Amino acid sequence: MSSSRNSSTRRIGGSRASRPHPDADEAGFLSLTPERSRVLIAVAGRPSAFGLTTLVVLVLAALLASGSDLAGVSGAIAASWLGVHQVPLVIDKTSLGLLPLLPTALLVWLAARESARAVEPHCTRADLGWIVGAAVGGPLLVTSVCLAVTEDASGVIALQPPNTLAAFAWVTALYLLAAAIGIAVRIRRQLFVLLRLPDWAVSGLYGAGRSVLRLLGCATAVVVVSFLAHIGRLGDMYQSAGNAGGVLGLTLLSLAYLPNLVIQTVGVLVGSSAQIGAASFGVFSVVGGPIPAFPLLTAVPTGPAAGWWPVLLLVPAAVGVLGGLDLARTSTDRITAPWATLTSAALAASALTVAGTVAGGELGTIGWVGLDLPVFTLITFAWLAIPGYAGLAFARWFLVPVGVPPADYTDPYDEYYDEDAYYEADERDYYEDDDRYEDDDYDYDYRYDDYDRPQLEAPLDAELVDEAPAIETGGRYRDHPTPDIVDAEVVETDLPESGGVDGR
Repeated sequence: MSSSRNSSTRRIGGSRASRPHPDADEAGFLSLTPERSRVLIAVAGRPSAFGLTTLVVLVLAALLASGSDLAGVSGAIAASWLGVHQVPLVIDKTSLGLLPLLPTALLVWLAARESARAVEPHCTRADLGWIVGAAVGGPLLVTSVCLAVTEDASGVIALQPPNTLAAFAWVTALYLLAAAIGIAVRIRRQLFVLLRLPDWAVSGLYGAGRSVLRLLGCATAVVVVSFLAHIGRLGDMYQSAGNAGGVLGLTLLSLAYLPNLVIQTVGVLVGSSAQIGAASFGVFSVVGGPIPAFPLLTAVPTGPAAGWWPVLLLVPAAVGVLGGLDLARTSTDRITAPWATLTSAALAASALTVAGTVAGGELGTIGWVGLDLPVFTLITFAWLAIPGYAGLAFARWFLVPVGVPPADYTDPYDEYYDEDAYYEADERDYYEDDDRYEDDDYDYDYRYDDYDRPQLEAPLDAELVDEAPAIETGGRYRDHPTPDIVDAEVVETDLPESGGVDGR
């Protein structure tokens, strides 16, 4: 019995010792292994190296194709790096705030992928801090160099040094977003558990993502159809290209600006308007104005609004209804409490507003290019909330009655509150092996469960004999008889090699 007690004491001591010390995060933050250092260097340098290499190739190809000298190549590369990160530029007194979104999205995706790869299953807060710091620190270092280069190159090329604070703010925000996306994708289960969000908030978050993707997909289809319908004007847009190099450059630049036009088309679909300088476009009216000769703008309609254009408003209505139907199947929303539906509409409208802000900007003498953001935000929320509630009500009345979950319903937290997965990923794992932790500081007497009972070296033959107690216990608790005493005689036997047991 004493040996089992000592073994149980070691077991409990080991489980308690496996809990991380409160200062474990601070100690881990100050010390890095060589393996983790290499991973963090990849997080900090790989996206920046890829972006810089691509920009160097494109800038050199553009300068050589145009026959220009290479005197200002360093300034052009530095300005391109800043422009890719949405830092407004001023070139020869011409403001350039409308910058392409496609290269920005690619760099953010690369940084998010590297951050996700660096996350380990049992990472601590210190590890996450190192990943975020590496993801932001590397691009900030490159940005500081590019700012210094543009300062020196301003005397060679017509480029004014950009605002330093704006440059650092844009780069920090973009790579913080990338690191957050990468970490959330890798350990979203632990994040939902730690944040303790209600189930309607989790369902609303996923519903918002689906609604945003549907609106962007429909807007992309509208852009493609409009481009094909006005393809006869494409030749006029390429007149300023000059040679084959100019045609290739305009084509690549149009592809880089394609996400900008798609986001502005979302504003047209919901009933707001997209503005290009003095010109504006909507499903109800078109206001004419000068438009740059840019191949992508072939998709922009000309002339008065057609009578059938308001039919396009069915697109956001359908997206809202589908969102409500989805939330009826994946949430516990009721008609009297549609919290997931409203959360989904609000998050989707907010995300599209941020995208619309980034997708717009000043474009030289043309003026402002972008969406009417206050109106766009309100209309988008209304299209996703009201039809979404209608879809939820329809599903609750006819498809999934209130209180009766559908056959394919799964609680959003079922995935995240899987006990086995949660305790595997928890830093404080109470089921470590005994050989890792041998701590005799805890002298507690705990009885074994079945799975903790030590294995004996040889089988035992036990004989149970029921006998009456020799001495009657009495005294103070005489009225409470004691249970029968069981006398067990344990005899260790030598068994043949066949593995049999006596008596069998």
